[in-house]
Amino acid sequence: SGLSRGVIVVEAEIRSGSLITARLANEQGRDVFAVPGSPLDPRSKGPNELLRQGAILCEGVEDVERAFSTLRTLREPPSDSPFLGAPDDLDEALIEQVAALLSPTPIPRDELARALDLPIGVVAAALLELNLSGRATLLAGGLASI
Repeated sequence: SGLSRGVIVVEAEIRSGSLITARLANEQGRDVFAVPGSPLDPRSKGPNELLRQGAILCEGVEDVERAFSTLRTLREPPSDSPFLGAPDDLDEALIEQVAALLSPTPIPRDELARALDLPIGVVAAALLELNLSGRATLLAGGLASI
């Protein structure tokens, strides 16, 4: 665990890069935290809106620590879950299998998971690795392309 698993928005106007980052993090299954602020301050409108949309309330480091320990417990799938497959299961060969199915035409990650008979968590982790290395583009709605 760690903050690389999510983002914390402290101040952001409604139309800001911070909210775009928060949206992208949410689409990638990362945790989004928001620090509430005065409704009179335009810099608080972004985090306050994120809270309305279900972001995790963050008033201090304790909130982040608590959320990660709680979320980790809640997110552990049952042993028979089709979503088993954490980034620990990821290797270069698997990443290459996912990369081989990508094209300029966006494809849903669940379609990739079905095609490769892999858990969606493994495919999402592979796509994230490919994105971080500049070999894939992650798009809204769980889509990916090259």
